[in-house]
Amino acid sequence: MFKVIKYTVAILTLSVSVVNAQQMPDSVLTLQQCIDIGVKNNLLVKQSELQMETNRIYWNQARENLLPTLNGNVTHTISEGRSLNSFTNGYLNQPITSASYGLSSSLILSSGLILQNSIKQTALAYQAGKMDFEQAKNNLTLNLIIAYLQVLSSEDQLKQANTQAEVSLKQAERSEILSKDGAVPPSQLYDLRGQLAGDQGNVINARNTLDIAKLNLLQLMNVQYRKDIRFQRQMSDNTPSSYGQSADQVYAVALSDFALVKAGTLRRQSAEKGVKAAKGALLPTLSLSGGLNTNYSSAAQRSSFVDSSTVATSQFINTPSGKQVIYDRQANYNNQNISYNDQFRNNYSTTVSLGLNIPILNYFQNRNRISLAKIDLQSAQYTEQTNQVQLRVSVDQAYVNMDAAYDRYQLLVKQVDAYNESFRIAETRFNSGVLTSVEFLIVKGNLDRARTGLINAKYDYLIRTKVLDYYQGKLAL
Repeated sequence: MFKVIKYTVAILTLSVSVVNAQQMPDSVLTLQQCIDIGVKNNLLVKQSELQMETNRIYWNQARENLLPTLNGNVTHTISEGRSLNSFTNGYLNQPITSASYGLSSSLILSSGLILQNSIKQTALAYQAGKMDFEQAKNNLTLNLIIAYLQVLSSEDQLKQANTQAEVSLKQAERSEILSKDGAVPPSQLYDLRGQLAGDQGNVINARNTLDIAKLNLLQLMNVQYRKDIRFQRQMSDNTPSSYGQSADQVYAVALSDFALVKAGTLRRQSAEKGVKAAKGALLPTLSLSGGLNTNYSSAAQRSSFVDSSTVATSQFINTPSGKQVIYDRQANYNNQNISYNDQFRNNYSTTVSLGLNIPILNYFQNRNRISLAKIDLQSAQYTEQTNQVQLRVSVDQAYVNMDAAYDRYQLLVKQVDAYNESFRIAETRFNSGVLTSVEFLIVKGNLDRARTGLINAKYDYLIRTKVLDYYQGKLAL
């Protein structure tokens, strides 16, 4: 019976101890690989990147607004009945086909620095968008590091659970042999069997916790869950040491480097430029415009001289011999339609204009825009101040938690050392028959709980230090 149990525990131990075994390259991930995959796949990070790109386009457009405009227009018209002849400005009662072509351009010479301030405003907004993108990546990186550490912690917990089960198995096997010889009472054997069953249950629970931790990490990476994926353990091999910085030092660095705070400052500066741009609308706008136009009409004709002839008029004079009709010389012309190419070349015209637009009364829109811009500025100022206050509170809380976690870790190191020695003595006495099984299991339970608590304390402290690194923008791997 105990051979079967022994083999079962051995298999469970082997299935978890693969953390140090050689795996296929695509089955073992480093923390940096997890972060790279997560940043690439995470949808919230992608959305933040799209918003940053949107701000960049707004900035480009603000700069391009300094360029002159150039537009072309083409109009073709077919009219029936009484229509205006654009060539003679007279009316004709016939079908007419006409067309017009034009190019127009304009350039803002002066607009109260609206364009210049808009460029600065959108440039600062783009920089704030970059900080938001950086913040999104930092948030994800911190969550990935915490999830990664939780996986390592779960692996250590499972390893510890397997060690506990191995110790219980050996004691149960020894007691079974001694019980057959009558050297120990049956109650001792049953106590150890019950302890073994409990430790094996802890192995199952620890393995389930490890699977859940892996699932959480892979979900953050937006990667399908694979049971065979393993993670390197460099981060957990170092012995935790004191953080080495005070809360004030952490806050001073975070105040200048934390992406969220920098984004708030940039948005406040952007809002200041927005107020200046809105005030510029109260000043006159000077613009330069020009145009080139030509047209075509199917009714356009030219007359060419052919000859002259004598024709009778409707006038006459009285002569002694009677009324005599008056004749006159009349020029004869031949009408020909003007070709499309000739009209296109000959009908063009150019215009150049310098315009000054002076705002006087426009439903108080400009004044209201200034008021709204000032509200936006005040809101940005409040946001900037709120970010700084919340950062101070968050840093202080994180530092207190880190300090307490380090003290707890140091205390548990001493506790584990003491319980290790206590268990060594108890195991010797128990094997010698001096100590009862109940007393032995109490000592073993104390050591098991202390070791489990030490693992939790170690990773809790590592997580707390990473939170402080996060606020300083230096999530070192």
